This record gives sequence, structure tokens and C-alpha cells, in this order.
Amino acid sequence: MSDKKVKASIIGFGKMGVIREEALIKNKRVEIKSIFEPSLSTHDKYALIKDVREIIKDKSIDTVFLCSYNKMNIDLTFECLKHEKNVFCEKPPAFSSAEMLRIIDLEKKSGKKLMYGFNHRHHPSIKKIKELVSVEEYGKVLWMRGRYGKSVDEEYLSTWRANKDLAGGGILLDQGLHMLDLFNYIAGDFDEVKAFVSSLYWKTPGIEDNVFAMMRNSKTGVCSSLHSTMTQWRHLFSLEVFLEEGYMVLNGLQTSSNTYGDEILTIAKNRTKAPAASWDDEERIEFKTDNSWQEEVNHFIDSIYNDEEIQIGNSYDALKLMQLVDRIYDNERRESEKLYTSL
Repeated sequence: MSDKKVKASIIGFGKMGVIREEALIKNKRVEIKSIFEPSLSTHDKYALIKDVREIIKDKSIDTVFLCSYNKMNIDLTFECLKHEKNVFCEKPPAFSSAEMLRIIDLEKKSGKKLMYGFNHRHHPSIKKIKELVSVEEYGKVLWMRGRYGKSVDEEYLSTWRANKDLAGGGILLDQGLHMLDLFNYIAGDFDEVKAFVSSLYWKTPGIEDNVFAMMRNSKTGVCSSLHSTMTQWRHLFSLEVFLEEGYMVLNGLQTSSNTYGDEILTIAKNRTKAPAASWDDEERIEFKTDNSWQEEVNHFIDSIYNDEEIQIGNSYDALKLMQLVDRIYDNERRESEKLYTSL
């Protein structure tokens, strides 16, 4: 690309749209031309477009950020790629791996850049974990355990997240995707899954409030367990990576809500000889700054500007993720059917 700026538009100007706007403003290679947000009547900085099709058909716009309802992601991605626009799309990328394959086919035909919003990979703590795993400083990964939970109140029931037609699913698609993506990023390709999906508390049709899943990579033997929940009653992020010669435990995460606690990574060599339960030799690193949103946007804009492959959050990453989601939901359906037929 020449020295011309990337001309961008944002579809959906709620919380995520504003977060993306803030990162785009700091990137000097971008000019935001317009936004689409039905809840707004005017905007003092950008042209407020009333019909999303105007943005899609506008040839002066070469890049679109999709920050709308989950349900709109697939159709809008298709339309933007068809109209030769680069696309940055928030999660979930799709509702199934079959949909992702269709998107990838169109992406290849369009020749445009397509990236998905999985900013957790850009957190400094995650980058540190990935670095240590890659160089095998602590040997190979043996297993991982992730817990990601939040609390919602009755107001949640009146939001689009409680509407199956708009959300597509519950806490797994809303938040658990990030943990699954980190599993894939660190030691991925889990092809065996056992899962339990429930909605015991909120009882919203088609919207799970808890997912317990066990995954295994049949080639490497690496196992991972996930608990994704919206009945945590206090926000929680915890990722544990245990290796042949040590472990890394990340508790807390710097987020826009500041409700997950301090982002602290604990690293230590294994202690197989007594006394094993000694914490004095653990290294604790606290990460006080979250630049993940900015780094993610910069990575996308750089890929457009320099015509480079997207390394993090590309459509292949999204496909592997949705294949894993398929396995979780499919396993739950099969087990439920067995239980029903046995009664």
C-alpha cells in the first residue's frame, strides 16, 4: 500500500466500537470516515450512517471494523469481503466451523485481509507464556487448566446477550472463546472433547450459563480443562500451564472493566523432591499495563499497509477455534440424547 491512509468505518459503536476507535485514533496510518450505530441520532466526530449497506457499498472505505451483535458477524463479513473491503471482526467469528469454511473460501477469492478480535493473545502475560513454551525452557506442555467467569444480574435478561437469535449461544461464545483460543495458541489442536453444558440458574433457552469441558490432543496427549461461567459471582481469570520441568500460573487480567484482579504470572521449576510445597522459589511478574487492544489493531493495520499475512487472529485461528466449539456443543447434544433415550 502507498503512503495513503487506511480509510476505515466502524459498524456498531457500543463498548467495543469505542474501544476500537480509541486504538485506531492512535494509529497514524488510519482515518475513520464513518460509523454505523442505530442507537445514536448524531455524532460530532464522524459521519453517522443510517443504513449499513451504505458503508459496505462505499468505495472510498477500504476497511471495516465489525463491532455489532454476534448474529450480524457472518453476514456482514460476507458482504464486506464481497465488496472488496478488509475486515476486522469481533468474536465470535461464526457459529460453526462450516460457516467459517465458507468465510475462508470468500476471503481467498477477495484477496482482502480478515482478522478476528482475540486480544488476549496480545496481553504481555500471555506473550510471556507463549515465549517460554516455544523455546521449551520448561520442557513440553503436559496439561492446561483455564477458568474464566463473571457475574451478571437480572438486567442481563433484557440485553441482546440473552437472545439466542442475536447471541447465538451463551457464556462459551461470549467469554469462554478467549480461553479456548489461548489453549489453541499455547498447545492446540484438541480433537477429543467431553463436555457438560448447562443453564441451571438463568434458564434462558439456548443460552448456557456454564460449560465444563475436557479436551485432549490425541497426537501429543496434552489435556486441557475449561470452566466457562456466568455464575461466578465475582469476575475470575485463571490460566495454568504445567510442563515437564515447571509451571506457569496466570491469575487476574488487566481489562477495560478492571474487575478481574491484578495480572500476575507465577513461574517456577518443578519440585518433585520433598519438600515439594515450597513457594519461596516462585518468580512472580505483575503486568500493570494492558496494551492488547492497541497492539491488536496495529497488527491488523500493519498487515494491510504492508500487505503482510495476519499472524495472530487470522481465519485459520478462527476455524480451529470453531471446530473446538463444535465438538463441545456436539458432545453435549450426544450425551443429552443418550440420557433422554435411556429414560
